[in-house]
Formats: sequence, structure tokens, C-alpha cells
Amino acid sequence: MTKSTEKLYGGDWTKRKLEILRGYLNAYTQALKWQPSKDKPFKLMYIDAFAGTGKVELKTKSRDLADIREFLDGSAEIAVKIYNKKPFDKLVFVEQKLTRYKKLLDLKRRYESQNIEVINGDSNDYLQALCSSWQTGYGGNWRGVLFLDPFATEVDWVTIEAVAKTRAFDTWIWFPVSSIARMLPKDREPDQISAENLIRIFGDESWRELYDNPKQKRLSLGGPKSRDPGVDGIVEIYKGRLRSLVGGRFLKESHQFKNSRNSRMFELLFFAGSDRRKAVELSRKIATHLMKN
Repeated sequence: MTKSTEKLYGGDWTKRKLEILRGYLNAYTQALKWQPSKDKPFKLMYIDAFAGTGKVELKTKSRDLADIREFLDGSAEIAVKIYNKKPFDKLVFVEQKLTRYKKLLDLKRRYESQNIEVINGDSNDYLQALCSSWQTGYGGNWRGVLFLDPFATEVDWVTIEAVAKTRAFDTWIWFPVSSIARMLPKDREPDQISAENLIRIFGDESWRELYDNPKQKRLSLGGPKSRDPGVDGIVEIYKGRLRSLVGGRFLKESHQFKNSRNSRMFELLFFAGSDRRKAVELSRKIATHLMKN
């Protein structure tokens, strides 16, 4: 750990994730430069719910196995550097860990001309409170992008529901496939603690479908339930939950992030905020292009 950055491993997927975010924020701020009326333009907000410090240090290996260190702008720093025809009117960075929070305050001081709010607290609590008072606090002329990039499995389903209800935020979700897979044993059902966490993440017990597959029942021969050892089912169940929640605003295309052994570690998911047809089409078009390229 350096004094100014968070040390992250898995440099390739971190780079790709940040490149997708940067591309979307650039395209989004350009697309939203138009106004819904002459006297009431859209105001744009970006929320980074697990903001870190604003900088990342990547540590990878070269072909000769020597360490390669690289310093990049993190998601928060990327957002403050978006200067298109319609930059963000407000940026909100939420971080629970005190040392990271203090680094974000440093970032705010460096960009004092921008409207930046730094929150030291739990991201689920902040987002649920914001969304519950969204119409009275901000209302119809605000639009935004929300980046949910948890360190593990911190994002609660009730938070996703609250965000979706505002119909204001184009939302990117960094879905921790491998962490969730570890809660789902292959040869038995999860223990009570894991089951409670899975309900918190999925919002219901839909994940139990992984153990109810007729093929798996036949394989168990009356013994303890087992599940398919892969992760496709985990991702598809979560995608199904999102699709049921936001309908056509959900983008079925996603981006997979794998480790050197070709095991899927994360999945980047997206749904549009507005339910206006043209806005949804535009958001999905931009996100699809970035996912595929």
C-alpha cells in the first residue's frame, strides 16, 4: 500500500473495467447535452458508491515474471476529469473506510471548482436514503450514472430496487461471481449464514434453483443436494432478477472478467435509468458497444 493509492491485483480486468466506465461517462455527458425544454435543462449526477481513493496501483507480472507496477486514475478521478459539452453538475463519492475517505477529500480539494460531495459511510444506507427522497430532493430534471463497484458482496438487493425505482440512474454493477460461488457449495446447500447473505444479495431465494435442477437431483441419488460446478447459473439467476425488476431497461449483454486460469471472477452488468424509449435505446446502444469492444 502506498500513501496515495489502493493496491489492486488483476491489472488487466481493472484496466478494462475503468476503460468501459470512462467510455460510458464520456458518451453519456455528450448525449445528455440536449435539453428537455428551453428553460429546464437536465442536471447530471455521478455517484461512485465504493469510490476507493481515486487512484489505483496495479501490480502484474511481465513475461519474465518481473513485477510491473502501474498507476492509473481510479473511477472517482476519471469522473472529475470528464469535461465534455455537458460535464456532471454534481459528483458524489461514497467510501466507508476512513483512510480512503481522507484521500477522496484530498481529491475534492484538488478539484475545488467542481461540485463534489464526499460521504464517509455505508453505501447501501446512503443510496437507500437518497432514493427514498429522490423526487422531493432532486426530481425530474436530474439524471445520473451510478457505479456500483463493491470490494466483495456488499451491494444489497434492496439498494438495487431503490435505485431502479427512481428511473434516474444508468447503473453499472460489478457482480462478484467468484465470491458468490464460494457461498454456494457444490456438494451441499449453503449454511444459514451464507443463505442469509445470498438472500440479501439476490433479494429472494431464487439461487436455490441451482440445487433444484432435475439433473442435479438425479446425480445426488437421494443424498445431499448438489449444484452444477460452473457459475453460468449464478449469473443468469441474477440477470433474471434484474430483468424482472427493470424490464427492457436491462441490458442482456454483459462483460466477463476471467483470471489467468480462465475462471470467471466478475461480470459487469448494466441497466438504463430512464424508461423513455429513446433514452433507453441510446443508453443500451452505448453500453453494448463498450461491452463488446
